[in-house]
Amino acid sequence: MHAFLENVGYDRWAITALLLIPIAGALIIPALPAAMAKRVALAVTVVEFVVSAGLWWAYRPEGTPFQLVATAPWVPSWGIAYRVAVDGISLVMVLLTTLLMPLAVLGSWSGITTRERSYYALLLLLTTGMIGVFVAMDLFLFYVFWEVMLIPMYFIIGVWGGKGRLYASIKFFIYTMLGSLLMLVAILYLYYSAGRAAGGAYSFAYDQILQHASVPVKTQFWLFGAFFLAFAIKVPMVPFHTWLPDAHVEAPTAGSVILAAILLKMGTYGFIRFSLPFFPKVALDPTVSAVIIALAVIGIVYGALVAMVQPDFKKLIAYSSVSHLGFVVLGIWALTVESTQGALMVMISHGISTGALFFLVGMIYERRHSRMIADFGGIARVVPAYAAVLTVVSLSSIGLPGTNGFVGEFLVLLGSFRTHPVAAGIATTAVVFAAAYLLWALLRVLYGALDRKENESLTDLVPRDYAVLVPLLAMIVWLGLSPGPVLRRMEPSVRSYIEAVQGRGPELQVAQQRERR
Repeated sequence: MHAFLENVGYDRWAITALLLIPIAGALIIPALPAAMAKRVALAVTVVEFVVSAGLWWAYRPEGTPFQLVATAPWVPSWGIAYRVAVDGISLVMVLLTTLLMPLAVLGSWSGITTRERSYYALLLLLTTGMIGVFVAMDLFLFYVFWEVMLIPMYFIIGVWGGKGRLYASIKFFIYTMLGSLLMLVAILYLYYSAGRAAGGAYSFAYDQILQHASVPVKTQFWLFGAFFLAFAIKVPMVPFHTWLPDAHVEAPTAGSVILAAILLKMGTYGFIRFSLPFFPKVALDPTVSAVIIALAVIGIVYGALVAMVQPDFKKLIAYSSVSHLGFVVLGIWALTVESTQGALMVMISHGISTGALFFLVGMIYERRHSRMIADFGGIARVVPAYAAVLTVVSLSSIGLPGTNGFVGEFLVLLGSFRTHPVAAGIATTAVVFAAAYLLWALLRVLYGALDRKENESLTDLVPRDYAVLVPLLAMIVWLGLSPGPVLRRMEPSVRSYIEAVQGRGPELQVAQQRERR
C-alpha cells in the first residue's frame, strides 16, 4: 500500500485534498435541489474518509516527526504561508474527524428537515476547519482555521438546535471568541519576537517561532495564559465549562457529536502542540502545574458527580465529557510517555464512545421526542437491539477492560502516578463515579417496568441506524483489544514532543536567572 501511495504522489497532495474536498462540496450543495443535499454531503464525506485513510499507511513512525508536508506562499511580505503537515499526534485526530463526519451526515438524515442545503454546506465547511486546525504548521493559518470552525458550529446550533438554541449558540460563540482574541495577541507577540531574533526574517512558521522566539520569562506567563485560556475554554476545563451543557443539549444530534468527539479535542491538542512546547518553563512551573492538575482532577470528579444527578440523558453525557477531558489534561501535564499516549487514547476513545452515545440519544429522541430519563423505563423489551448497543457503548465509556475506554484511562493513571500520585489516586475514584452514573441511567432507561404506553410502540434500530453505529462499535472493540497499531504510530511523536518540552526547560531557566541578575 505504501508503494502505491508513493507512485501516485499521495504525500504531496493528500492533506491539501482533505482541506479542499469539503469546500468544493459546500460550494456545490447550494446549487442543488434540497433533497440532494444530504446525498451529496454523504458522498463528499465518504470520499474524504477514503482519501484520509491513506494517511495510515503513508505516515511512517520511524521517519521525521512531521511528514506529508505541503507549503505554498500566501502573504510573503508578512511571513504568512500555507504550511501543513501531520505527525503521529495529529494523524489520529485527522482520522477520527474523517471517520465521524459521514456518520454525522447519516445521523442527520431524518432529523434535519428544514434548510437542508445550508445545514450540510455548513457541516462540510466545519470539516475543513477542524482538519485545518490539526494540520496547520503556520500560526496564522492555524488561527484562521480555529476561527473558521467557530462560524459553522454557531449556525448549526443557532438555527437547527432546540428551544434554547439562541442562548446556547451566543454563549458558545462569546466564550470561544474571547479566548481566541487573547490567543491572537499572543501569536502576534511571538511572531515579532521570533522575527527580531531571526534577523528580521518575520514568519508565522511553527518551527521558526519554536526555535527563535525569545521572550522574557515574566512575559511568557502572560503569553502562556492567553494560549491556555483559549484552549481551556475549548476543552472545556472547570471553571470554563458552563457553555458546554447548553450547547450540547440544544445542538442537533450531529452538532452534539461533533462538539464532543472533535471540537473539545482541539483544546487538548492545542496544549500539546502549542502551550507546552512554546512555554515549557511556565507550563511545568511547580505552581502553575499544580493549579492545572488540580483543575483537571476537580473536573474529573465534578463532571462525574454532576452527571450522576442529571434528569436529561443528553445533559448527563455532556457533563461526562467534562470528566473524561479532565483525564486528558491530567495525562498531558504528567508528561510521561504513558500518560501522554493515554491522553491521546482517551481523546480518541471519548470521541468514539461519547459520539455513539449522542447518536443513540438522538435516535430515541426522534422516536419518543423526549430525552428525560424519567420518561423511559423497561424499553429493552421493545427495542432489544437498541438496548444492547447502548449497553456496550456505555460500558466502553465507563472504561470496561476489553473496550477502548479502558486503554486510555489505564495509561493516563499509570503514567500520572509516577509524577503526581495523589492526583492520580483521586482521579481513580471518578472511574467508580462514571460506572455509577451510566449504569444507573441504563437501569432507569432500559430496565424495570414498561409502564408508559408511549414506549410500547417504539421501533427498534433500522438499517440507517446500524450504518451509523456498527463502525463505532467496531472501533470500540478494535481499540479495546488491539490498541498496539495506534500506539505505535503515536509513540515516536510523543517521545519527541516530551524530549523537546523537557529539553527546553534548562535553557529557559538560564534565561530566567539572567533576568534576575
